[in-house]
Amino acid sequence: MKFCADCGSKVEQRVPVGDNRLRHVCPACGTIHYQNPRMVVGTLPVWEGQVLLCRRAIEPRLGYWTLPAGFLENGESAADGALRETLEEACARVALIAPYTMVSVPQIDQMHILFRAELIDTDFSPGSESLDVRLFDEADIPWDELAFRSVSLTLRTFFDERRKGGFGVHHFSLDVPRRS
Repeated sequence: MKFCADCGSKVEQRVPVGDNRLRHVCPACGTIHYQNPRMVVGTLPVWEGQVLLCRRAIEPRLGYWTLPAGFLENGESAADGALRETLEEACARVALIAPYTMVSVPQIDQMHILFRAELIDTDFSPGSESLDVRLFDEADIPWDELAFRSVSLTLRTFFDERRKGGFGVHHFSLDVPRRS
């Protein structure tokens, strides 16, 4: 950040009084510009034991498979964002069951929240950010072609818990190299 979003003056980085982190602060109007993690929300949609995956039509990880998910918008609940992203990426309507995995990815300033969900019907198709959308049995999941570790972790946890006959809510933290 170079300029204040409130008054347009050049900002500087410093630790504000009563804070413990370096922040962008406007010396002209005093506004402190907080930058917080971005929330990624989505679903793990299931239909008769199969999981719906989307093949990405955009970077990052173009051509790789993922669960339908994307960035939460301002003014949107996590649940509403997950429903919207599922509709946008897979043209799929789902009923949310429960929050399932929360995956912290601190090195890239993200938190991924995925909900277990059931497809309402099988009327789905690729959205503008997907090349393909398909239902997969566990044995057919393209494990080496999954786009993100949070998706792989969520799917592995889901299939393991399904075999055991019960689901929990999970928090994981991934260590990834920080982007420059």
